[in-house]
Amino acid sequence: MPSARRTGSIGKRCGCRDADGKLLGKSCPQLSKKSHGSLLLRQELPPDAEGTRRTFRRWGYERVKDASADLSRLQAILDLPGDDLAEQQRVGDLLADVAKRQAPIPDPAEVQRRLGIGVPLDGKMTVAEWLDQWMKNKKTRPTTNNGYASHIRVHLKPALGHLRLDRLSVGHVQAMFDGIDDRNDVTRAENQARREQIARCTRGKPGAPKAGERAQLAAERAKLAEMPPFRRVTGPSTKQGIRRTLRAALNKAIGGQLITFNAAAHVELETAARPKGLLWTDERVDRWQATGEVPSPVMVWTPAQLGQFLDAAEGHRLYAGYHLIAYHGLRRGEGVGQAWTDCHLDARPPRVDVTTELVVDGWTPIETAPKTDGSAASVMIDRGTVAVLREHRVRQAAERKVWNARAKQERAEGKDTADWTDTGKVLTAEDGSWLHPDVLSREFKRIAEEAGLPPINLRDLRHGAAALVKAGGGDLHDAKTKLRHSTITLTSDTYMALFTEYEEELTEKSAAAVPRARRGQNEAPPPVAVPETGPAASQPADAEMDGSHDTAEH
Repeated sequence: MPSARRTGSIGKRCGCRDADGKLLGKSCPQLSKKSHGSLLLRQELPPDAEGTRRTFRRWGYERVKDASADLSRLQAILDLPGDDLAEQQRVGDLLADVAKRQAPIPDPAEVQRRLGIGVPLDGKMTVAEWLDQWMKNKKTRPTTNNGYASHIRVHLKPALGHLRLDRLSVGHVQAMFDGIDDRNDVTRAENQARREQIARCTRGKPGAPKAGERAQLAAERAKLAEMPPFRRVTGPSTKQGIRRTLRAALNKAIGGQLITFNAAAHVELETAARPKGLLWTDERVDRWQATGEVPSPVMVWTPAQLGQFLDAAEGHRLYAGYHLIAYHGLRRGEGVGQAWTDCHLDARPPRVDVTTELVVDGWTPIETAPKTDGSAASVMIDRGTVAVLREHRVRQAAERKVWNARAKQERAEGKDTADWTDTGKVLTAEDGSWLHPDVLSREFKRIAEEAGLPPINLRDLRHGAAALVKAGGGDLHDAKTKLRHSTITLTSDTYMALFTEYEEELTEKSAAAVPRARRGQNEAPPPVAVPETGPAASQPADAEMDGSHDTAEH
């Protein structure tokens, strides 16, 4: 398009009108007088979205110097987009709005900065617009981005999205969390009402129901069908995550000089305590069997229970994965993403290098780097694990041979069956392709239930690896190294209670290691003798113990 600089000018105008009420404009004979009228700035702008021409006009200047300064500022802004037609239109929209509102002409450097980061040029960006812009440029893992997107979609946009970014306050953010708490109260009440209604729909008396009972049950079940389904409340950990998402987005806005204050950083929320790892002791197992109650979100099998599970899983084609996670603390994604090229079974000491993992993006498995830089590390493995991996490799080769033979036969029958896919992974699907992480979890749950074990999640096998460190005589630092945690604080927060339980057991075993001839290790010590009064009280204590004064006592 032609340069807008050549279409800018400074002239004079007045409010004089002719007999018909029409402005005289430049034809006013009084404009030649210095004191008559005022200076007018006129600058051609880029066309709008429909291609319509538009002009920036501003009058009221008393000095040519002031009008020239504003014209230079306008032309500097118009030069910023270069040949980019879309950006030219954005700049034209900005200046047309400035002219309409008679607002000050913005600083060209500020407009250039906003053009560079792709945000609205008028400073009226909403929270929703900024969150979209922030997410568009995120370079974090897909699973992390999914978490951000969920917080934005479910909580941040509905509550804050309509607000201007530069006017977001602590009160706005606090009101959002207060609203979450209010909805939690409603959800809890509705969940409880549904539980009570389910109880009313359950007939307690044995035998066929009578006609009246059937009618009553039908009415109660109709009420149940109209009630809201069970829903989860937004707990402290999720609320902390929502605040972290908003705080990160606002920090980025501060870095881009869009705002100067992070409202999310000053909102008070209840602390989200990290779940404590607890052992499935006999007492807890009895309680669970009687009530179905699970004491903690993080439950860990005892070594005996873990052994029971591994015995039950040993014939399963995925046994090597469960063994590797249970003994050496790999995450689920790391287990299904482990490659044979990173298994150094002949090294001294033998090890596996954790370099990739398979995680789920929605439902689709994707391959990514490990969760943190510290997670990408070597894990030393024992000789038993080496043997398990060697046996698994032999089993996998046999699977491959059987699959290819069947595929060849089916192709001869006209079916489109591909050969075994060589992905190089330790754990694979039957055709050699990537193993979906959910398959590992689903099979784990099935094997554990069939073995009659108390419930844990697959990730709790990783927690169990920390317990094995303690059972083997290690400490929290050893567990941190084994699990590849970034800080020992993370290890301590999760496993201190678990280690304390093991500490008691180890203390008893240590005391029992000392042989005692006089009493069994579980017997209480003899009572302390109470001194008697009278002549016997003056006898030496050792004399009474070795029996040398039996005659005197007699």
